[in-house]
Amino acid sequence: MSGLKVLLLGSGAREHAMAEAILASARIEELVAAPGNAGFNCRCIDLDIANPALVVATAMAEEIDLVVVGPEVPLMAGVADALATAEIACFGPTAEAAMLEGSKSFTREFAQAHNIPGPIWKRFTNSKDAIAWYREFGKEVVVKADGLAAGKGVIVPESREETLEAIVELLDNKTLGEAGATILLEERLVGEEISVFAVSDGTEFALLSTAQDHKRVGEGDVGPNTGGMGAFAPVPGASKYEAEIIEKFIKPVVDGMAAADTPYVGVIYAGLMLCDDGPRLIEYNCRFGDPEAQVIIPLIQSDFLDLIEAVAKGTLRSYELDIASDSYSAGVVLASKGYPVKPKLGAELVDPVCRVGQKVYYAGVAQDGNSLRSAGGRIATATAIAATLPEAIEGCYEVIDQMAGAEMFARQDIGFRHYERSSSAYERAGVSIDAGAETTRRIASAVKSTHTEAVVGSLGGFGGVLDVSNLSDLDQPVLVASTDGVGTKTLLAEQMNMWEGIGSDIVNHCINDVLVQGAKPLFFMDTVASAKLDPEVVGRVVDGMAESCRQANCVLLGGETAEMGDLLTHGGVDVSGTLVGAAAGTKLLPTPNIKPGHLLVGLASSGLHTNGYTLARKVVSGVDLNGALPGGTDISIGEALLAPHRSYLQSLERVLETVDGLAHITGGGFIENLPRVLPEGCGAVVNTSSWEVPALFNYLVSVSGISQDEAYRVFNMGVGMVAIVDPAKFSDFESGVDEDIKVIGEVTSSPGVELNHD
Repeated sequence: MSGLKVLLLGSGAREHAMAEAILASARIEELVAAPGNAGFNCRCIDLDIANPALVVATAMAEEIDLVVVGPEVPLMAGVADALATAEIACFGPTAEAAMLEGSKSFTREFAQAHNIPGPIWKRFTNSKDAIAWYREFGKEVVVKADGLAAGKGVIVPESREETLEAIVELLDNKTLGEAGATILLEERLVGEEISVFAVSDGTEFALLSTAQDHKRVGEGDVGPNTGGMGAFAPVPGASKYEAEIIEKFIKPVVDGMAAADTPYVGVIYAGLMLCDDGPRLIEYNCRFGDPEAQVIIPLIQSDFLDLIEAVAKGTLRSYELDIASDSYSAGVVLASKGYPVKPKLGAELVDPVCRVGQKVYYAGVAQDGNSLRSAGGRIATATAIAATLPEAIEGCYEVIDQMAGAEMFARQDIGFRHYERSSSAYERAGVSIDAGAETTRRIASAVKSTHTEAVVGSLGGFGGVLDVSNLSDLDQPVLVASTDGVGTKTLLAEQMNMWEGIGSDIVNHCINDVLVQGAKPLFFMDTVASAKLDPEVVGRVVDGMAESCRQANCVLLGGETAEMGDLLTHGGVDVSGTLVGAAAGTKLLPTPNIKPGHLLVGLASSGLHTNGYTLARKVVSGVDLNGALPGGTDISIGEALLAPHRSYLQSLERVLETVDGLAHITGGGFIENLPRVLPEGCGAVVNTSSWEVPALFNYLVSVSGISQDEAYRVFNMGVGMVAIVDPAKFSDFESGVDEDIKVIGEVTSSPGVELNHD
């Protein structure tokens, strides 16, 4: 046989695995990758691989014998069709055949026509119809965008509310553009999910292996979906389904496509759920998975180049496939810190020492002198082959442990459904006992700096104890409590490395929530949870808490630090807490005296406080947070977003007796928070032109494109607290508040909140 010149399309670890297998063939004359990456051991060229005409022209100029397509986008674009017209062999299906991946509704209709078992499903282009069907269906569903969506088109909601939000996001808000213009609601299947890979030359097919991918970023399959954090093959116990899989899920594709005169050439990737009543179809893909390719291809012991040539040229019948039947293959993905939300790039990679059976396939890397640096979310896949699954998995981690560093991470539980890594190795579970002890030492002085003689006990006990005998001085003393969390603002804090304000945020938020009931704070207890405990980060958060507590004469009584790598994404930090205050039962707010004509008096906010960050983060996604905030300010966008949530205690504690109600403007803005303190039958009118909206809010509103009314529902728009004051007491209130205040509206006799923008 003569040597072959091969053009490989793609740039990820999947394509690197294919490249290494092709280069291992004695028949390869030259391999050219487009675009490839810096880890490939072949010539790489720049090429728009989704442009069929350019691919054909390049293949002809390079005198290519065989084109191998890695990702799905070129296939959907018709690269295989154009190559067929030019009589150049291609490993990959035509655009019509690739509709199995390109359109989920096409797949479901194909499956119905060929009796392929799957979930109950229905297609929608209207959110109202979709929601009505979901409510009538009465079972949990998966929400899928019909078209290609770069791995973002499948949403598995955790609740009824998330289901409704997903439907609206895809159909009404068009978050995925045309890909989500049509959606499918599918019955959520329950069981073990596996992937099955086969190849077909249009008439013949050969089963390669089963595999199991791990899509979620966090241990135990929690957190956001990713492109894949690891995989192994074959799946233990799946062999008993082999005959059924071939008959019900592979053969119907080959026969059905051939009958439709669109013969399927390439990889058939069937995602299946092993349900109680047998395997059922989740989806089809028209290429190798990533990272499944990295674990399946090494199990192919026969010549890989001969295999893909046989598939491309219709000679699979004469190819003798040899799959290692006595081995397991595993792969663990090394990812950039912050992936999949905001990966940090540029970290230098260690070139690991690999023993026989171990291999590294590169993805998001760039050359920097003689070394590689991270240049993408998924950096590489470390793989290993061994006689048992546990040995293969541990072989991967031998390599990962050499490569992972401060700017990179890997899931530590790949294969957890079939192999539990040593429970005695606490660190492997992502929990550091030493880090916990160091955190306690780091925060001890900050916590103790807030303590008074009323504190009984010390930091490190099982609970905090406070002497409250002095509450007897209050008339009918009552305790008032507030629990809340900082939310996704912590993601920006991590991005900007600005943590102290986060501690102030949670304390001041809770102070304001008890203040609106007429109470003053007694003590605060916190919870700081992180994916990987960093004593310095936790310490800086607690420093901010302590400072706010000292300013409010509030005791930071203690709290909890927790390492939760299986619940939080790498680098993720969750901050929450509970504050308990005290008040005289005879002086609780709001009073029953509020009536139409009472004034709404606004006190300025210090920024977003702790609300609206889900939208704000979307607005600034990809923006340089160190850049100046538009609007003539002298601070950066990031600094403005991370301005600490202010406390109103110092401004209002002297004038509480002059107010009949206080409304803390938090999530839901003016529309939802003002009615919480108004008597039944009353509403309010807010004159939004009565104060100057700060530059940050103008920037967020202009970039996001939301309406004025929606802005005042999401953000505080520069007013973080509203006092409800009898006009007869306004003079006393104004003279007792040591800051600029604005009358922004009044209580009305019409329920609801009216926004007057004139």
